[in-house]
Amino acid sequence: MVMGPTHAMSGAALWLAGSAVADIAFGIDQSSAELVVGTIACAGASLYPDIDCAGKVTENKGGSTVARSFGVASLMVAEVVERLCYWFYLITKSKKDKKRKNGHRLFTHTLLHAAIIGTGTGLLCARFGKPAVIAILFVLTGLAVRGLLAEAVAKKGWMVTTAIALAASYGMYRLLPEGRDYWILGLAMGIGCFIHILGDMITKMGSPMLFPIPIKQKRWHDIGLPKNIALRAGGKEENRILLPILTVLVVVGMFYNLPEVQEFLFDRGGQGAAQ
Repeated sequence: MVMGPTHAMSGAALWLAGSAVADIAFGIDQSSAELVVGTIACAGASLYPDIDCAGKVTENKGGSTVARSFGVASLMVAEVVERLCYWFYLITKSKKDKKRKNGHRLFTHTLLHAAIIGTGTGLLCARFGKPAVIAILFVLTGLAVRGLLAEAVAKKGWMVTTAIALAASYGMYRLLPEGRDYWILGLAMGIGCFIHILGDMITKMGSPMLFPIPIKQKRWHDIGLPKNIALRAGGKEENRILLPILTVLVVVGMFYNLPEVQEFLFDRGGQGAAQ
């Protein structure tokens, strides 16, 4: 079972909610273009940690939503990442850590990895500018499309995802203000990975988010909800309860951040204060 749509929607919801809080509490205002780009980037990044789940590469079957996003190319990347994560686990595991047969839900599902990938993304954008920004937006947009429009894109195939990602990434880059170092993409990447980890923590498998901090003599201790209340990935509770709630939050967040709504709210507040 996969949680692609839920992960993508949670990333979008968190970015919109965080943007609203940043505006209200700290006066950090984003342009409409920055808000759109950040939301899409965070939605895509919230699927990224599952790049460690490859499936059957040679048959172009199975794997996570991320692994299937760009056809055989992304499946090959997922295969490499999964093996690297598995080898890293074998090198770093303690005697108390359980035996594993694959690298899924290991290093890419830790806070350490979220911090590294977020910082690295920001540095790439700051150092290399336009080429790095477009490349990163291409990947994150493709993941966002694959997650948010899972059923529609799955029927059309990975080529549609790639075509949409190419067009959208270039368009979004053109919308972003000039003279920026685009650290916003690094922030979106780190936050997206973080919300993915939180999403996995409410499932029965949990997530080793605090690696390498030892817990119960384990370096790879899975942290999550008690088994009796944890959700099953792709189960009825996720699809009938969690996903609809996240969808409503995204819609509310998008509506709240509309310039017309912002103008109305602030004008109304100003008139109330004047009276």
